[in-house]
Amino acid sequence: MTDTTKVSEATEPPLTGTAHSDAKEAGLSRRRRLTVIVVTIGFILIAALVLLMVTRPPAEDAPPTSLGFSFNSFMRWLGDLNPILQIPIVLVVFFAVVGIILLLIEYAPRPGKFYFWLRLVTCFAIPVLAFMLLRPYQNAVIYVLAIAVLLGALLFWADYRAREGAGHLYQLVLFAAPALTLLVVGLLYPAVATFVQSFFDKTGAEFVGMENYIWVFTNPQGFWSVINSIIWVIVAPTFATIIGLAYAVFIDRARGEKVLKVLIFMPFAISFVGAGIIWGFMYDYQQGNQLGLLNAIVTAFGFDPVAWLSITPLVNTLLLLVVFIWSQTGLAMVILSAAVKAVPTEQIEAAALDGASAWQRFRNVTVPGIRSSIVVVVTTIAIGALKIYDIVAVMTGGRNDSTVLAFEMVNQQQRFQSYGHSAALAVVLFIFVVPLIVFNVIQIRKQREIR
Repeated sequence: MTDTTKVSEATEPPLTGTAHSDAKEAGLSRRRRLTVIVVTIGFILIAALVLLMVTRPPAEDAPPTSLGFSFNSFMRWLGDLNPILQIPIVLVVFFAVVGIILLLIEYAPRPGKFYFWLRLVTCFAIPVLAFMLLRPYQNAVIYVLAIAVLLGALLFWADYRAREGAGHLYQLVLFAAPALTLLVVGLLYPAVATFVQSFFDKTGAEFVGMENYIWVFTNPQGFWSVINSIIWVIVAPTFATIIGLAYAVFIDRARGEKVLKVLIFMPFAISFVGAGIIWGFMYDYQQGNQLGLLNAIVTAFGFDPVAWLSITPLVNTLLLLVVFIWSQTGLAMVILSAAVKAVPTEQIEAAALDGASAWQRFRNVTVPGIRSSIVVVVTTIAIGALKIYDIVAVMTGGRNDSTVLAFEMVNQQQRFQSYGHSAALAVVLFIFVVPLIVFNVIQIRKQREIR
């Protein structure tokens, strides 16, 4: 029996290199799946803690807690100093922080027991210090410390199990930490806070559910801000792109191309406030002698002057759109002109040899060749149209149903102190912008795949 077993074992072929590699890859795959699961659960817990911390009932007269000093106390101390001393102190602190980060990036990822403990300590210490420097209130300290500890644990866990080896992920995260911190503090946190605020009343104390969003679509100010923003995002990029493309095609063949392009591009260099003031004189309306060019022409033909920016509905909005299109056409022309010049001349000449007319060559050869540039121009101008504030503020102040989302958002916060309405308008504006950004990203990826 023993001899038979030995014979059978001897006749079994050993594991080949491929089988060994497959087994190793399967083990690594299971290891990565476990890491992903643990990290995902950890971030879900962090998100839950952040949500609980933000939505918890505020504690009255809760003093802030810190490590004996905080970022706020440092800024207060710095503000009391002589301005001549403030700049060098800020530079010293900045370079000290950057130097510590660079030292950790250089030394902590190295192999060895000392560096292992250095990574472990810094993974926990840095988040705790960062959060405590923000001076959390006493009823939020537990949440803050829990979030910091979880972040440190997730970073150490994922780094220790990284495929590239311990220290690799640590190095990447630490290198990106300053930029990520600014992104979280300057973008992510305000976005989340604004979304939460949109479900509370104007004081931020009472939860009102969807009441602010109902106000946006039913109240005249909110309703017209939405309608006008939709008109802006449809009309402005369409006309600015068409006019800019026409300039790009015809001026490329004209004498004095550089001079003409400079003249057309000049309005883009003017701020929206300046453009609003300039066109305010164009639309000016008053009794007696007319300063506005349009009313000067109207009265020259014997008609009564017209209050152009008071004509409703939508006429005043379209007149404001003229200002924006005038300022953005130069940008569209420059981008599309470069794209038109990049279209291979061989394709245009081949179409001409096939008997295609100039219009057919433009429609079937030039336009498909600059499609990606057209998408960039349209989405860029559309996003700019959704964010427009200056032109409306300078020329009409949102009166006569000419308001837009960005202007009304600021107006509700600063004039009426209605933070709930302002936050709801901001969320609606964000919802309008997101599809444009996603569409732009999809088109860019398609163009990369084609190339």
